[in-house]
Amino acid sequence: MTASSKIAFEKLVRPHFDRLYSLAWRLAGQKAEAEDLFQELLVKSYGKLDDLVKIDEPESWLSRMMYNLFIDERRRFARRRMHTVEEGEMTGDGIAGLPGPDDPAWDHERLERMKRLDTALSKLSEEHRLIVLLHDTEGYKLAEIQELIGIPIGTVKSRLHRARSRLREILIEDGTFS
Repeated sequence: MTASSKIAFEKLVRPHFDRLYSLAWRLAGQKAEAEDLFQELLVKSYGKLDDLVKIDEPESWLSRMMYNLFIDERRRFARRRMHTVEEGEMTGDGIAGLPGPDDPAWDHERLERMKRLDTALSKLSEEHRLIVLLHDTEGYKLAEIQELIGIPIGTVKSRLHRARSRLREILIEDGTFS
């Protein structure tokens, strides 16, 4: 590992750290697994530095690589389930960093809504949950999701529509929306 390759790699990858880690978190659902996935991405992408420097959109390439690493891991451990939020994650100080008034009653209601949403998300199929999380939570564009998951844009759109419709139904059934 030469100093110039370290510098080149850092210049290409560092600007995307936050978004890539966020993607790792959404895919893995748990901090330790997200960190492992993120670290594995960095190690594997460093090994492909020659390819990476030739790419116009390194974030898309890195996101796709991370998704593939995640899928490979899931195939190895087929019984492991993707979680949207780790149990106990949103208790106590879990919502303290979120914007809003400093009001315990408001915080309690917000926490309850977040728990209901998390429960509703867990009732979606994994493919629908992933697309909703990538698009609505992480802000990925449809074309980015298409490239990331490797499915046609029409399929991305229809899955997103179906996932939102099903999520709405679940929340209405649970009494969250009327």
